[in-house]
Amino acid sequence: MGVVAAGTLLSGCLGLGGNPDAGTNGVGKLPPATIEAQAKAAADTATAVRLSGTVASGGSTYRLDMRLRADGGVGEVTTKGATFQLLRVGSALYLKANADFYGVSGSKDAQAAAAELNGKYVKVPPGDPAYAQFSGFTDKKVLLSGLFVLSGSLTRGDHRQVAGTKTIALNGSAGGSLDVSLKGAPYPLRYQRAGGAGTLTLSDWGDDFSLVAPGKSDVVDYGKSLGQK
Repeated sequence: MGVVAAGTLLSGCLGLGGNPDAGTNGVGKLPPATIEAQAKAAADTATAVRLSGTVASGGSTYRLDMRLRADGGVGEVTTKGATFQLLRVGSALYLKANADFYGVSGSKDAQAAAAELNGKYVKVPPGDPAYAQFSGFTDKKVLLSGLFVLSGSLTRGDHRQVAGTKTIALNGSAGGSLDVSLKGAPYPLRYQRAGGAGTLTLSDWGDDFSLVAPGKSDVVDYGKSLGQK
């Protein structure tokens, strides 16, 4: 084998100077707006997804690890040093946290009430501010809609990888990027928000999971308001 032929073969094996879209779903060659539209369509039609990472909003930073379906979600949220679990089945939202989450200062009655909630699921009343605040973390449609808000005009970025899967990056001219899978369906796999406002990773697309309301013995009825500080 000649030197030139050997060099060509070696370059092909190492992917040096090769076609980065070879063997992919072809999405990486499409116009940026089309890539975004196909990623959004794939995300919307998927039955389930796991979303994890951090997001900054309203002056607070949240660390999420949520599994989501159209009819609810389950997972864990951490903010301001407090970690709590969320579970939504249909319109019923449940929260489980330790006593510190509810605040243990104040009267002995308030401390006793907080202690009663420790480690138990609380069914969050729909009219309580906590319902509006936390239900969005369990809502697939709400969370995924935030992935398609790249600021400014879109450009096609580098070929990258997320957890070993080849991706094409979409970049917003005012910041932020979205990695779209080049394998199989063009699912969004990573969203980096502009201004360092968090990075979210998306995985387990279409993988179903159990979503069942807790048993009555595991739920505390806290009336019309959580009273969380």
